[in-house]
Amino acid sequence: MAASATPPSADVPCVAVATSGGRDSTALLHATARAAQALGLHVLALHVHHGLLPEADAWVEHLERQCADWARQGLPVALRWCRLEGCPGRGESVEAWARRERYAALSRMAREGGAALVLLAHHRRDQAETFLLQALRGGGAAGLASMPRQAVRDGLSWARPWLEQPSEAIDAYVQAHRLTHIQDPSNEDHGYARNRLRHRVMPALTAAFPQAEQALGAATRQAQQARECLQALAEIDLRAVAEGHELRLPALAVLPQARQANLLRHWLLQHCGRGPGETLLQRLLSELYVSDAPACWPAGEQVLHRYRGRLRCEPAGKGVTAMAVHEEQMIFIDGPGRQRLDAWGGWLEVRSVEEGGVAPARLRACIARARSGGEQFQLKPGGVPRSLKKQYQTLGVPAWHRGGPLLWLDESLLFVPGLGVDARLWAAPGEPQLGLEWVPDAAG
Repeated sequence: MAASATPPSADVPCVAVATSGGRDSTALLHATARAAQALGLHVLALHVHHGLLPEADAWVEHLERQCADWARQGLPVALRWCRLEGCPGRGESVEAWARRERYAALSRMAREGGAALVLLAHHRRDQAETFLLQALRGGGAAGLASMPRQAVRDGLSWARPWLEQPSEAIDAYVQAHRLTHIQDPSNEDHGYARNRLRHRVMPALTAAFPQAEQALGAATRQAQQARECLQALAEIDLRAVAEGHELRLPALAVLPQARQANLLRHWLLQHCGRGPGETLLQRLLSELYVSDAPACWPAGEQVLHRYRGRLRCEPAGKGVTAMAVHEEQMIFIDGPGRQRLDAWGGWLEVRSVEEGGVAPARLRACIARARSGGEQFQLKPGGVPRSLKKQYQTLGVPAWHRGGPLLWLDESLLFVPGLGVDARLWAAPGEPQLGLEWVPDAAG
């Protein structure tokens, strides 16, 4: 539900400013309102109440008072705000959920208020932090390009007019105009990656390299240019390789591998709404051409299908079953944690156990394979190896818990989803050992 001060006349052009009530967005809102006063424009302050902190209600009240005070002083500004409904999904980070929902809410409120342009208050240090975060996450040119100065999304123009301004300039503006603003306590929470970088890394980096922000900004601009070049090259290659919504694999194979990777990233972004993870990309590059047999690779909510020399992307559950065909994959497990297997759409949960586990050394080089038939599994020491079907029936394991890869140690079956570690490979009592569990994405 959105609330607003007196709305602007439909005859008056309107520009929107996203404001949290913090220092940077308060300064941008005030500066925009002053400029708009001279230009005959109206300014719409957009605020999103995330519902995550108890202070959020007070922030809305602060913004309502502030915009009302400025309006009484003659500045053409009004506030529109909304509170988000819902919460992050299971396994989804709070940061990712808040970012996605915030931009959706800003888009909706801007259109409702008649604004075609939304201004964002990111500055030079924000850009430098984003570049470093993307680099630490292994981002390619698209990630390192960080935040664009201007972009068109959802039919709106989004601009960051202060992207090359230092934080100190914003401080000076706030002090010169005696602007009050809120302090978000979550900005001090070092559980968030950006806060750790901001408070622990950036001060040391700029102390050692005073020009670090400018240098990282220059690197960002070069990454943006590289991204544009790679997108243009991908479009050229796509015209030579694509037929409708499919890729012709013989034509794709002719390209140098770097261009294959670039084209696959571009094509998957178009069809899946996001680029492929590095694991999936490397599997595609190594497995697409090894056979002409039908095969498929899960890609988030989509499935990639190889059939008769073509690669196509379809929603999961349509066409060939996502888990029907897989090539084998060598995996390395060196201790407790999660081992992601994109090709099977899930992960192995590895835990220390007291019994019924396998010696850690045996997990450092094993092979994941699809079930092919004829495998024999032993449930307990001294038992008789029997077919997987009979063992599943013995334990009453439902069919939907039987998916996932089988793990092999050389030619010995090591692990079966729903059954566990084969008793013939259990570690001796008292020895360090690890238990395994297969967790499909749908269960995460």
